[in-house]
Amino acid sequence: MGTPLKSVGNALGHGFGYAVSRFRSNRDELRAEEAERLLDCLVEAGPIYMKLGQLLATRSDLVPSEWADKLRTLQDDAPHMDAATTQAVVTRELRAPMNSVFREFDLEPVASGSVAQVHRARLLDGQQVAVKLVKEGVPEHIEQNLRIMGRGVRLAEKVVPVVAASDGLRRFTEVATLFRSQADMLQEAVRQKEVYRNFQGHPYVRVPRVIPDLVTPRMLTMEFMEGIRGNAAHQARLPAAQLARRLQDTIYTMLYMHGLSHGDPHPGNILFSEEGELILLDFGITVALTEDEKWGLSSFYYACTRKEWDIAVERFTAHFVTGGEQLRESWADYRSELVAALEHHFDTASNRWSTISYFRDVSDILRKYGARYTTSFTKVELVFLSCEGFATQLDPEINIWENARKFTDRYSPYMSKTVRERFDEQFTIQIPGSLKMRDRADRSLVAPTHIHRYFFPSTYPIFVKEARAGRVRDVDGNEYVDLSGGYGPHILGYSHPVVNEAITSGVAAGLVNGIGHEPEVELAEMLVDAFPAADRALLCNSGTEAVLLAIRLCRAARKRKVVAKFEGHYHGFSDQGMVSSWFRFTGHKHAPEPIAGTLGSNADVVENTMVLQYGDIGGLERLREHADELACVIAEPMPSSTTTFDLEFLSALRKVCTETGVPLVFDEVVTGFRVEYGGAQTMAGIEPDLTCLGKIIGGGLPCGAVVGRAGLVEMCRSSEDPFLDYEQKAFAGGTLSGNSLTCRAGTAVLTHLRANQHLYEELETKTRWLRDAFAESTGKHGISCRINARNSIFSVNFSHRSAGIYRERMAGSNFKATIALAYYMRQHGVYMPELHSFLLSTAHTDEDLNATSKAFDLSVADMAKDGFFMT
Repeated sequence: MGTPLKSVGNALGHGFGYAVSRFRSNRDELRAEEAERLLDCLVEAGPIYMKLGQLLATRSDLVPSEWADKLRTLQDDAPHMDAATTQAVVTRELRAPMNSVFREFDLEPVASGSVAQVHRARLLDGQQVAVKLVKEGVPEHIEQNLRIMGRGVRLAEKVVPVVAASDGLRRFTEVATLFRSQADMLQEAVRQKEVYRNFQGHPYVRVPRVIPDLVTPRMLTMEFMEGIRGNAAHQARLPAAQLARRLQDTIYTMLYMHGLSHGDPHPGNILFSEEGELILLDFGITVALTEDEKWGLSSFYYACTRKEWDIAVERFTAHFVTGGEQLRESWADYRSELVAALEHHFDTASNRWSTISYFRDVSDILRKYGARYTTSFTKVELVFLSCEGFATQLDPEINIWENARKFTDRYSPYMSKTVRERFDEQFTIQIPGSLKMRDRADRSLVAPTHIHRYFFPSTYPIFVKEARAGRVRDVDGNEYVDLSGGYGPHILGYSHPVVNEAITSGVAAGLVNGIGHEPEVELAEMLVDAFPAADRALLCNSGTEAVLLAIRLCRAARKRKVVAKFEGHYHGFSDQGMVSSWFRFTGHKHAPEPIAGTLGSNADVVENTMVLQYGDIGGLERLREHADELACVIAEPMPSSTTTFDLEFLSALRKVCTETGVPLVFDEVVTGFRVEYGGAQTMAGIEPDLTCLGKIIGGGLPCGAVVGRAGLVEMCRSSEDPFLDYEQKAFAGGTLSGNSLTCRAGTAVLTHLRANQHLYEELETKTRWLRDAFAESTGKHGISCRINARNSIFSVNFSHRSAGIYRERMAGSNFKATIALAYYMRQHGVYMPELHSFLLSTAHTDEDLNATSKAFDLSVADMAKDGFFMT
């Protein structure tokens, strides 16, 4: 265990305080014995002060090199328990003899830090493991340290104005909680398992797998991983500069994307494999950020990257500043000073980036205006400081800010200058007519679906002159294999004979709307016949309208106003359909809170939305708890944005809705008649109460429909009593709803699909072939990419993370690469929409598939060479 703790006061007064005063005196030379004395004092003072020494060991830019060299022993070579004590601790934690669990156990630790030590061992089945043990007496020492420090902070709050102004006691309490958790292996195991899941499948980050049956409050057992210690990283085969970039990228990924970061990334907690992989160890201290804080961190740094200083100040202040009454009263002066500081660090002096200088300058400004960082940002600051210290130790020439810009650039939807210049040159030659049409359209047209797209505008749109089968030809004469399919309607491809004949005959017969006609009845009959649970059909003009009407019918029938939906599920552009549907989330991942999908949303509508997670069966208990408040539950049974299909979850959802009497609405606007005749519900054998349809059922013309139980659909059917209608019925209307041209085209497509259901098998075969070809290409080029595809729907995500819950899938998605992929593919003759699922049609030939596969392979190879992926 090393030197027993005697008197923290004496240690600080005679040792640590003396050394610090010597450092502050700016003496040019510090003798080696002073560093030795500092080390002894930190060890004697206890684990909290040893932790401080570990941090200082990474900051050779702040402390003398002799100090840093000596203090590095605290990272993995601190004093440890003797063999007898170690054996007693293991036996106590196992509540059994050591040989009943371990075939071998090396009583000499392979590493020893401030709180715990790690031993190599082998289980009875032969598996090699690492056993982390909390050192005997450390939890008690931590409590002693914290009690004394707490008394000091309380005293300082009374007599030192700056401590009182910074809310020192509250901050100390939160830090104390972090230190206490370091000695709790049960908590650490939970955090390590989550980080393990977050990095599963990552190309160069490894986290040891926890052995759950061998975890106790003072012992944590995990798989053993061989590695090179962080302070000997030069032994790895990769250049030090690349290792440093990987380290920075890994820490940023945890903070910005995962929201759970290693909180103590010093060289003793990170190993390197010979190939340059990072092995993350020791999750005693972690930093957890909420979705709101992740959003704040990302949006703030994006603004800094784009030099939008006023926006950066607004975002930073909103998310990471507290206690600012004086600040608000002097906003203009505060903003001016903070803009100057941000501009200096993120622009003028960015090539000499210093995290500690940046935080110091911003802290001084906040203090001047009676404000301070939030606790979360303080934790982020510590992680950044540790990361910068270690990265600089690996590569003294590292450009921290330049690497940070490259990181944020990957996860930003904005087109970077480098990418824009590359495509400006290419597309000026390839599509001059389309670019001219784009500029012409900008003077009169706002096209949010395909040019001025929300979040992800199309910088280089094409304008189509002709579309046939599985291809389109633009105004410049370029032909492309088309993977957009109009976002879904054209399952038979463009200009299919059955559609052309239906539209031609419909035009000849005259366009009818607002008056009854046979095609309207025929389409309704086909829709009702396609779904076993459907009794009636209600026609409208779009999928968005179908969702609006379905929800209104349920509210009217249930006389309730709360609607349950799922995070990431898009139900059209209505206020309710967009709640929590994009890239902005809030609340705990298993109990999300509703958030508006767009500015201009009705706050009452957002508030009356319950948000759940698709795939989270346990979360469905919230439906039971709130059943009496719910009008309905709406879900995409097979979400097109992730192309996932969870039959077990859908069965559980149907069961809960049946038992509670809450209507279940399936949004099959995309999947209806695409994945199978009928839709995903037909494939699953699960019957909703209402189904929302669109796209395919109109044959390429505007359309929508609600089909389902008569008791719900007929809520909009007149009772022939106007007073009763107002009291008990819901209104539905639409001048062009069920118009003759749409109904003829839709009936023609559905009739063709019903008579040729082998087309669905052929589509699935094509889907599997292309999915495998894409996977082979990304694997060949060493690119992390998740390709989810089934039943003609594709979702490509440049990330190592699998499609779990929606927010986790989005966290870490390389948006820049996905946008760029669409443009690279266009250079090679394939059209796909930026950042949207893409689709196959029955018209796509083997030649089209081969051309698409080749284009994808060439595109990802070019993207890898052009630096879109971290290596």
